[in-house]
Amino acid sequence: MEAGLPLLKFLFPQIPSISWAAAQHTLGFTPTSSKWDLRTALTVHVLRNLMTSDGKKTIPPIGKVQKRTLIDPGVKGKTWVAKEVIPKPPGEEGDVVEAVCGAVEGMRKGDGEVRYTRPDTSDVDVEWTGYRPDAARDETMPDISEEERYKRLMAEPSRTSETTILYFHGGAYYLCDPATHRALTSRLAKESKGRVCSVRYRLAPQTAFPGQLVDALMVYLSLLYPPEGSMHEAVGADKIVFGGDSAGGNLSFGLLQLLLQLHRAADGVVPVVKFHGRDVHVPLPAGVSANSGWFDVSRSMPSIVGNAKYDYLPPANHDDAVSRFGHDDIWPTDPPRGDLFCDLSCLDHPLASLILADSWATSPPLWMCTGQEMLTDEDTLVASRAAKQGVKVHFEQYEAMPHCFQLLLPDLPNAQQCVKSWGNWARRCVEEPESLKTEGTFIPARKGEKGREMDVANLPSVEFEEAWGLVKTAKMRRIKGYEGEGKMMPKAAL
Repeated sequence: MEAGLPLLKFLFPQIPSISWAAAQHTLGFTPTSSKWDLRTALTVHVLRNLMTSDGKKTIPPIGKVQKRTLIDPGVKGKTWVAKEVIPKPPGEEGDVVEAVCGAVEGMRKGDGEVRYTRPDTSDVDVEWTGYRPDAARDETMPDISEEERYKRLMAEPSRTSETTILYFHGGAYYLCDPATHRALTSRLAKESKGRVCSVRYRLAPQTAFPGQLVDALMVYLSLLYPPEGSMHEAVGADKIVFGGDSAGGNLSFGLLQLLLQLHRAADGVVPVVKFHGRDVHVPLPAGVSANSGWFDVSRSMPSIVGNAKYDYLPPANHDDAVSRFGHDDIWPTDPPRGDLFCDLSCLDHPLASLILADSWATSPPLWMCTGQEMLTDEDTLVASRAAKQGVKVHFEQYEAMPHCFQLLLPDLPNAQQCVKSWGNWARRCVEEPESLKTEGTFIPARKGEKGREMDVANLPSVEFEEAWGLVKTAKMRRIKGYEGEGKMMPKAAL
């Protein structure tokens, strides 16, 4: 009940606007009336109000907003969760950080300076998530140790596949947690007939880019080469599929680009890093996936404005309001920066804004989906570019659907179809890789209408060169505005 009080306080003043939105939708006066049911319309309306702030007011402190999304509601129903701590490498061992920072430097474009604080390694919590078919809807997990829960998860008869989805949750890099995504990760475990390892990576603004990549790489290596005392056994790279939604999709594809860069730098051999005292190979996974991937952290693509009617994400000028966040012990940061996730100099770095990655060649198969949302242009650009470079890309677009609709509207038939497709594709990456091919589908919003094929290599999207120009322009505008407020662009420790 306590966790629901903030929601009630938020919704109560909105009753008049919710009633008005319901009337507008029912009478067919909105551009989405013919595409959405009433529940979808009201859900998006409430989320828009939650995401949008009056430009004349100070936004609540980041810490307060973040804390609201980190409340653990507990585990009930058809879900197994076993928590494990992935320990950081001991002593002065720093190959993971060196690998990440080397890729950041190696993929830097032109002569532009890239400013960032060199991250360290940290213990990282993960949640092993599995499907528990025989549990009642409100049934809690047995009061047993995490190790015993993991054994029960692994022993489930419904887990017939060795597929392991390494999952990164969304939330703009500063919100949410594996706990907020358990319903989705449990469904992915069910549909893949495998299991999910959901990562509690360090959030911004406390940890900035590229710290999240350090966490992601460390957990991936820990799956491949479990540190002493781990409750999981080694998982082969051919059994691992990366996945994520929104910012988690950014991290999923960012980890892929990091691995591709390590392979490019190794010049034809499998790269090696030192991990927990051993020299270990760093192979590519079986596949990589993203739901509504956030691939342009500058938010400069045309769909940010053009598809706003179908979405609830903040408006295009939201990032200009960073200075309006209320001050607390985590914001502004030290050294200061103009973006929650990264220094403004990194907005056009290909490991932050994945739309600017030169090459996806030699990538394992990709699965991508998007709604008709504000991030659609960046998703179609990455999918099209990868397909043109010979990567097997499975792409799905859902008409009139908002950002991450599968999490927010899980009972919609299209949402259920999407998660089934996602989980089944992950299983096929592991069990039937030869069956994968490049294919695209546009799924209509209206029930009963047939989908149509899409040419993935030629999806309607912003051209790569044009995207570069848009991101550069957005970056310079953000820097100019930040410095115009009397703030300097400090040179952070490299």
